Amino acid sequence: MTKDSKTSHFFAYLARMKLIYRWPLMRNVFNENISEHSLQVAFVAHALALIENRKFEGNFNPERVALLAMFHDCSEVITGDLPTPIKYFNPAIADEYKKIEQIAEEKLISMLPEEFQDDYRGLVVSEDKDPDEYRLVKQADSICAYLKCLEELSAGNHEFKLAKSRLEKTMKKRRSEATDYFMSTFAESFNLTLDEISDE
Repeated sequence: MTKDSKTSHFFAYLARMKLIYRWPLMRNVFNENISEHSLQVAFVAHALALIENRKFEGNFNPERVALLAMFHDCSEVITGDLPTPIKYFNPAIADEYKKIEQIAEEKLISMLPEEFQDDYRGLVVSEDKDPDEYRLVKQADSICAYLKCLEELSAGNHEFKLAKSRLEKTMKKRRSEATDYFMSTFAESFNLTLDEISDE
């Protein structure tokens, strides 16, 4: 360690994303942690940016959008994953949880050496993210949650039936031509078995 370096816990905290499990109030056939979820959201957000650019005259940097997606849930290493029915039980709880998320985001940034804090602020702190880029991340987040429901339902877990219906409403609010294209092109495969997607 060099003389001017100080121990930072930032990446040690990020490494704990694999210990935070999503869907904590529901029975899961396949457990999913926020590290796995963030990677899938990055895949989908990157694809949405490419779709916007190639098919709908968008002007996104797909790599930047994927990077935003990788970090979109990182504050949950401090807050944990609050189940959606609780988080949005009423506007007061939603507002207070948003404040808690902002405090957690700032706490993570404060763990970095000062010279790198501005580099990560636009990735970690919600209010500093580009709204157009982050719109794609939120769309991808909803799509991935929906795909998780398809996987669970395909495995016979009816616990996710209402979650699927709720997410269909969320996706309708967040829809775009790019999300429509992604869903019509890629989503159906999540209803199939490995043999079925391999049988070409």
